[in-house]
Amino acid sequence: MIKRPNTNAQRMKRHKRVRSKISGTPARPRLNVFRSETNIYAQVIDDTVGKTLVSASSLEKSFEGSGSNMEAAKKVGKIVAERAKAAGIDTVVFDRGGYLYHGRVKALAEGAREGGLQF
Repeated sequence: MIKRPNTNAQRMKRHKRVRSKISGTPARPRLNVFRSETNIYAQVIDDTVGKTLVSASSLEKSFEGSGSNMEAAKKVGKIVAERAKAAGIDTVVFDRGGYLYHGRVKALAEGAREGGLQF
């Protein structure tokens, strides 16, 4: 019998380790990323009150195209950046959610930087 590792449990372990070190404040909220097989999601969160300030995903009705490729991730990054700028947020702390900083997660971060967020 071949034992497959539970990759989501491993990711959650990494995510908890990262979250013990970073936290979103009102001055510098946390930009959280969640990546599923078919879509990608981003939220800007203030952890002091536990409130999501801004969010964007590839599931929105105004979003066109596939949500599971790097172009979609870059678009979501730009969307969340422009919404954060409209809410008066310039700098954030990037939370990769336990994922490697590679591929769609990296594309989302680059899109957010192009949109004007600093981290």
